[in-house]
Amino acid sequence: MRTPALKLVSLKLVSLNEALFSVKAFAAAMLALYIAFSMGLPRPFWAMATAYIVSGPLSGAVRSKAVFRVAGTALGCAGAIALVPALADSPELLTLALGLWVAVCLFISLLDRTPRSYLFMLAGYTIGLIGFPAVTDPSAIFDTGLARVEEILIGILCATVVHSVVFPQSVGPALLGRLDATLRDAERWTREALSGKAESGGDRQKLARDITELRVMATHLPYDTSEVRWMTRAVRAMQDRMAYLLPLTAGIEDRLDALRGQLPAEVSALLADLDRWVGSESAGGDDEEGGADLLRAEIARLSPVIGAGTGWKEATLLNLLTRLRSLVDIHQDCRDLQAHIRDGKSSLPERLDPLTRRRSRDVFHLDAGMALWSGFAALLGIAVVCAFWIGTGWSSGSAAAMMTAVFCCFFASLDDPAPGIRLFLVFTLLSVPLAAFYLLVVLPSFDSFPMLVLGLAPTFLTLGVFVARPATMGKAMALLMGVVGSLSLLDLGTGDFASFLNSTVAQVVGIATALLVTQLCRSVGAAWSARRLLRAGWSEIAAMTAARSGIPVGSFENRMLDRVGLLSSRLALAGPQQELAAADAVNDLRVGLNVAELQRARRALGGPAAPHVARLLGAVGQHFRGLSSRRLGTPPAEVLPMMDAALSNLSAEPRSTERDRAVIALAGLRRALFPHLTFAAPDPSSESLREPVTA
Repeated sequence: MRTPALKLVSLKLVSLNEALFSVKAFAAAMLALYIAFSMGLPRPFWAMATAYIVSGPLSGAVRSKAVFRVAGTALGCAGAIALVPALADSPELLTLALGLWVAVCLFISLLDRTPRSYLFMLAGYTIGLIGFPAVTDPSAIFDTGLARVEEILIGILCATVVHSVVFPQSVGPALLGRLDATLRDAERWTREALSGKAESGGDRQKLARDITELRVMATHLPYDTSEVRWMTRAVRAMQDRMAYLLPLTAGIEDRLDALRGQLPAEVSALLADLDRWVGSESAGGDDEEGGADLLRAEIARLSPVIGAGTGWKEATLLNLLTRLRSLVDIHQDCRDLQAHIRDGKSSLPERLDPLTRRRSRDVFHLDAGMALWSGFAALLGIAVVCAFWIGTGWSSGSAAAMMTAVFCCFFASLDDPAPGIRLFLVFTLLSVPLAAFYLLVVLPSFDSFPMLVLGLAPTFLTLGVFVARPATMGKAMALLMGVVGSLSLLDLGTGDFASFLNSTVAQVVGIATALLVTQLCRSVGAAWSARRLLRAGWSEIAAMTAARSGIPVGSFENRMLDRVGLLSSRLALAGPQQELAAADAVNDLRVGLNVAELQRARRALGGPAAPHVARLLGAVGQHFRGLSSRRLGTPPAEVLPMMDAALSNLSAEPRSTERDRAVIALAGLRRALFPHLTFAAPDPSSESLREPVTA
């Protein structure tokens, strides 16, 4: 049987990028170590460890995180200097205050999925790194805090400079490549939907994941070294437009399915023309002169006119053609934005410029409940280990408390942090023989910095290669941090076996405590997280139906799209579960978009239609409140008569843009809530629409 250590060193050729990353990370770490030694700092190996923690393959990401890491470190130090002297006479209260600080900072960091989260996470566990050792010796807190900040800042700055100057790997080109690939996938899925060949929801989930990942990558773009950083607004505008492709194409696919066999011949010809137009873009060909304008004109000509007696077929056909018009607009906008980003033009045409100024907030799903629970778990773990430390008078108890704080924070964003903490614990134990060899045998024989570098190079250059590989990054970092943590014993001149053993036990106890508390209080399964994500979407839809003010454009769409991406990975891990298999977050996204459109149109409507629309929204909201309260079920039967009444009254309204928007949204809502309903074949002797029948 292969051990975890053997798996780590499995034979694989080292790529150029992996070797380059390893060399740059090692150079940054050695530069930080040299500066720390030169300044006479008490724990120079902290600077080395920080350089490795900060290092990453993309220079823009390193730079963006560095800004917030510096601010977080300073904030954590300020907190330690404020709390330790005030509570120095009561170790129990001091450790509780430090634990509360860690918990609150962790809570805030989990409510921000951008690089800003590093500010609060660093502020959280930095106070642990500075404050816990000062519990037994508070008199030197200012000097200790200043030294820790200097050591950490040196590591951050060295890693940032090296990765930004030496063969920088920019975020821009990688982001542009992902944008191109995602747009090609969207165009392929669009063509499959237009031709009726789309087979499953896998493409939808992949598109949602890709767009969410692109949003996260784009947060690093302003700090990048490439020229693409000047195109940040255009990149974000392109991502916003692509986000609408998911519900839009899913809606078109659904309308085509509902109208299958009943589409007019001219509409079928339009679909073929649109498929060719999207295909010419996907192949990189030039758009035919006025091709998009011709498609828009044909869509306008074929759109049915809403009037008294309009039935669901006409409303659904109008919905389809309106969605096709939006599809043309979005694909053209994406291609034009892509061309301008590639050309590096700072100014955009007048038609595209408003897209870059439209910034929707709250684009990520945030779970305040889980963030609060994660903070509580961190506080509980710190309280447990501190109680043991203070109660026994353990000399290395502060190191155990530090490790508990760090590991409760590091993996808190995961559904189940326990596997990650367990992996770190295993490989920290595996690092003990290597750390002992370096500390007790190799390093005492070196009397110069160049010899120290030569002694460290074989191990750290090798581990750096595995850090660059996503599959082995966690294992390699655990080994690397285990060795660096033990080397820090030399900073205090305590590099003997007894001190080494005591410190190692403290690290293991701290990590094990974090693991135990996480397993008892914080670990949740993928299925549990999937249900929570679904209920969050249902609750938001229910709130939208009762909204009294306008619903911000873009906020709901982006949050739901993010939930679709988050759900896809969790549904794959959850396995076959009936209620999850029946859930469709993309369909929920379509419901929410139509509810938002009805709400916006309802406020501009007069006459008898508005009360009918309001009653319908109330019934839809009640249904989704039931779903979010774990009362699963299909929409109540009385919603259908409400929809019929709303359509009848809307059709009788005077013709207006708001009236037509409401009819289009109503048809989309009916299809999203009752996809089993279809239409009877039209009477060949009459232009009227028959009543819908159940499929």
